[in-house]
Amino acid sequence: MTPLGITHYTATSALGRGRDAHLAALRNETSGLRADAFETCSVPCWVGEVGALAPLPAALSRWDCRNNRLAWLGLQQDGFLEAVAALRARHGAGRIGVFIGTSTAGVHSTELAYREIQSPDTPLPQWFEYEASQNCFSPAEFVRRALALEGVAIAIATACSSSAKVFASAARAMRAGLCDAAVVGGVDSLCLTTLYGFHGLQLLSPDICRPADAQRNGISIGEAAGFVILEPGAPAALALLGYGESSDAHHMSSPHPQGEGAASAMRAALERAGLEPGGVDYINLHGTATPANDAAEDAAVHGMFGDRVPCSSTKGWTGHTLGAAAIVEAAIALLCVEHGVLPRSLNTRQRDPALRAAILLEQRSARVDRVLSNSFGFGGSNCSLLLGRPA
Repeated sequence: MTPLGITHYTATSALGRGRDAHLAALRNETSGLRADAFETCSVPCWVGEVGALAPLPAALSRWDCRNNRLAWLGLQQDGFLEAVAALRARHGAGRIGVFIGTSTAGVHSTELAYREIQSPDTPLPQWFEYEASQNCFSPAEFVRRALALEGVAIAIATACSSSAKVFASAARAMRAGLCDAAVVGGVDSLCLTTLYGFHGLQLLSPDICRPADAQRNGISIGEAAGFVILEPGAPAALALLGYGESSDAHHMSSPHPQGEGAASAMRAALERAGLEPGGVDYINLHGTATPANDAAEDAAVHGMFGDRVPCSSTKGWTGHTLGAAAIVEAAIALLCVEHGVLPRSLNTRQRDPALRAAILLEQRSARVDRVLSNSFGFGGSNCSLLLGRPA
């Protein structure tokens, strides 16, 4: 594929607001995870909370919920609003697409609404509006309105691969002539549904998440928002070089043990970019710190790259931000390219000797031209992105 220029990007997570905060955390090896339960959650766990989120401006108040508040906070960082305004002037509001990944959307608002019900006959409170909060399309429509755009808008919810697949969907839409440029991104906010849900699946760790560690025992959930401008033909130092998708449907919540779906997605990304495995400088692993996920991804990565390409998971910094994980990790990948940073596997105390890929246990500085970023969701919905400098 012809590389798609990335002319602007931003990320907001428990590490802070904007690119500089994320770069500083990577360099200083500072995690955003804290051993504090969110709201009324009684499950012992670590979370990556952004913090208090201000209400939306009056003109956007219909869409007010924690998820859209987080999206709005993210949109205000790194001059992103101004970059979109310039993009709108170049292409017109109707020719810019919006592609947003999420998994929970505004389900937190639904949780708050149900707390107000006193009996089975009590109606939901009047302030609650499903379309503007829990509806999966809510963040996509909110972002479109917040950015004064009028083109195609799509929400994608494929669990942890949601905000990676937005890149692929946007690329196809532009190739089909549906839009000339795109804002792609993702947002997912903390809520009790995910904390108790992952606890029920026995995937939530009472300890800080430790990817690739011999004693790893689960994820730490975080929240985040991130956005990227894709503009074909624009002069840009960064680009989407390729993407690969697969759906192995091995199990509802467990990956294929040999990582066949993961390998298929990575292979497709390389082929679309016209690269051999040796052309990748760093791999940002999906790396959730669950025993099954890390082992399956390691099998796929080692089978394709051997032990030559350095790799690590950055979920020890941000936690697993679910539907926003891929966009935050794409932003981290772009920071690696721009600043020559190779982050280590944070919180890994003793590497699992069964893992064979070149997992970084110490931070490195090196020239980085191309990063493969992996995102593998429940049900085998997999997506890999190749990001870096265009040739």
